Amino acid sequence: MIVTRFAPSPTGRLHVGNIRTALHNWMWARRLGGRFLLRLDDTDRERSTEENAETIRSDLDWLDLTPDDSVRQSDRFSLYERRFEALRADGHVYPCYESAEELELKRKILAGRGLPPIYDRAALALNTDAIAAYEAEGRRPHWRFKLDHSSPIAWDDLIRGPQHLDPKLLSDPVIRRADGSWLYMLPSAIDDIDLEVTHVVRGEDHVTNTGLQLQMFAAMGSAPPAFAHEALLVGSEGKLSKRLGSLGCDAFREEGIEPLALIALLARIGTSLPVEAVADPATLIESFDFARFGRAPARFDLEELKALNTRMLHMTGFATVADRLPAGMDDAAWEAIRPNLNRLSDAADWWTVVENPVRAPVAPEDREYLAKAAALAAGADWNDAVWKTLTGILGAETGRKGKNLFLPLRLALTGREHGPDMNALLPLIGKQRAVARLESAAA
Repeated sequence: MIVTRFAPSPTGRLHVGNIRTALHNWMWARRLGGRFLLRLDDTDRERSTEENAETIRSDLDWLDLTPDDSVRQSDRFSLYERRFEALRADGHVYPCYESAEELELKRKILAGRGLPPIYDRAALALNTDAIAAYEAEGRRPHWRFKLDHSSPIAWDDLIRGPQHLDPKLLSDPVIRRADGSWLYMLPSAIDDIDLEVTHVVRGEDHVTNTGLQLQMFAAMGSAPPAFAHEALLVGSEGKLSKRLGSLGCDAFREEGIEPLALIALLARIGTSLPVEAVADPATLIESFDFARFGRAPARFDLEELKALNTRMLHMTGFATVADRLPAGMDDAAWEAIRPNLNRLSDAADWWTVVENPVRAPVAPEDREYLAKAAALAAGADWNDAVWKTLTGILGAETGRKGKNLFLPLRLALTGREHGPDMNALLPLIGKQRAVARLESAAA
C-alpha cells in the first residue's frame, strides 16, 4: 500500500507552495491506489492553534484533497518519548549544555576563520563533574542526534536522482529543546515509520534534512520512505517572491479561481507536460510522474492561473456549477452566458441583465430605429431564431449594417456594448421584457 503524507504546521494558513506539496502527495497516492494522510505538526504549542488546523482542513476540502486520515503530533508525544529513550540507551542521542549565546559565539568564530558553522561535539567530551556543575547552575540540556561519520549518506531521489552528503560536514541536529519540546526532525521520522509512509514529496529545501533523517531511520532499525524533492516555486518575475507566501485559498477564492483550475496549474508547472484546461483531475493523476519533473524552479504566474480559470469555466458543464448559480438560471442560460465569464460570480451579473430592467445609453438618432425594433419585436414569433429574424428585417427595412444595425439593439436590450451571443441571450430575456426595453430606449 502506497502511503503519502502532507505535514503542515498549524501556525498559519496554507500558501500556494504548501498547496502544491499537498497536491503532489495526494496525486501520487491516488495514481497508485494508496492513502493520503494529513499530519498536523503542532509540536510548537505556543504558535499552533486549533483555528489554523481547521482552516487547513477546510482548505484541503475546498481543493477536493480531503485526506484519508489525519493525526496530530501533539497526540503522539508518548511514542516520541519511547523512541527517544531507545536511541538514548543505544548512544544515538546526547545531551548538550551550551546556551544559545555560547553556540552563536562558536559560529561567529568559525565564520571568522572561513569555516562552516559545524557543531564541534564538545558536549561529548563532558565528564560527570562538568555535567553536574551545569545542572547545579540550573541548566537543562538540549539533545542532539549523533551522526554516523563512518560512511557517506546516499539515496536515489525520485526527482533529483542520486544524492550524496558527507555527514562530517553537517552538524549533529538538535532534536529536543531544553524545555523538553520537540523539534521537527526526529518526530517526523518516527511518524513516517509508525504511519508506514512509503513516499515523501517535499521541497528541495529539505534535501539536507532528508540526509539527516536517513541516519535516524537507520538508528531506529527501519527502512526509510522514498523521497522526491521538487524545485521550489518562484514568482512570474523569476525570483523567489514574498508574495507567494501570502497567496492562499482565501486569496484565490477572492480572485474567483476555481479549485480545479488551481490544481491543473500546480500539477504541471515545473514539469515537462503542458498546463492545460481539464474537466476533472483524472487526466492529471494519470499523467503524474516524478520523471517528468525538472530541476529548474517552477514558475507560478497568477495571470496564467486566471487565464486558465477562464478557459476551464468555458468548458464546465451546467451540472457541475448548478448549485452555485443564481436561482432560476437553467442549462440554456448557462450555455448562453458561460462564454463571457472570467469567474463564476460573473454569472450573477449577467443573470441580472436577463431578469432586471436595464439602463441603456441611447443616441438620439437611434430612437426612431429602436421604436421600429420594438414594434417588430411585439409582433414577432418568439423562438430561438428571434434575434436573427429581427435583425434581418431591420436591416432590410432601414439599410443599416454591421455595428449600426446591431449595437443600438444590444445597448437597448442589455445596457452593454459587449456580452453573450444575442442569438442565445434574447430568448432568455423574453418577449415582454425585450419589447419593454426597446420601447423605453426609444422614448
